[in-house]
Amino acid sequence: MKKSPAEITAEYTFPGIEAVHGVTYDGGQVWFASGDKINAMDPKSGKMVRAIDAAAHAGTAFDGKHLFQIAEAQIHKIDPKTGKVLASIPAPHGGGAGLAWAEGTLWVGQHRARKIHQIDPDTGKILRTIESNRFVTGVTWTDGELWHATWEGDESEIRHVDAKTGDVLECLEMPPGAGVSGLEAGGDRFYCGGGFSGKLRAVKKPKRG
Repeated sequence: MKKSPAEITAEYTFPGIEAVHGVTYDGGQVWFASGDKINAMDPKSGKMVRAIDAAAHAGTAFDGKHLFQIAEAQIHKIDPKTGKVLASIPAPHGGGAGLAWAEGTLWVGQHRARKIHQIDPDTGKILRTIESNRFVTGVTWTDGELWHATWEGDESEIRHVDAKTGDVLECLEMPPGAGVSGLEAGGDRFYCGGGFSGKLRAVKKPKRG
């Protein structure tokens, strides 16, 4: 396994935002969950451009058209234009931390259970489960690779794992105290929610080829 320090390229803070949980990217804006809202940020300016009122204490995902947001024991499918909840499915085992969209399915990180579940986005049925040896927070797919964040105590990592076995292939170590709650890849960066620090950080993605 290759280990290297995470290279933080930007750090964003927002007036009135005390926590950053789930994070997703729609190709232009970074969306993040802050407890009672899902907020959209322009990554070029670092400024918030809009917010949707929603229960948003955990993972957030985008399927190309809709937002998905973990809200306690449910995952809500939300129209980002109107903020309306279009559908809801049960979260695996009553909850989740990270959330990602890939291959037409949702991937749910379960923090203390140390698992990632691939689930059917229409029914919530668990299709398969990947085990981790660390607490799982954010989850993302990028260029066909599955990455997830870990956060235990003061230590946090961004890990590339084998999507079939869960084996850790590569690891970016965050500085002490820079925990990662939500995780999403966008362009050449990972966007990392900083939990109750209220910060959103950009971390350089490893180059391929």
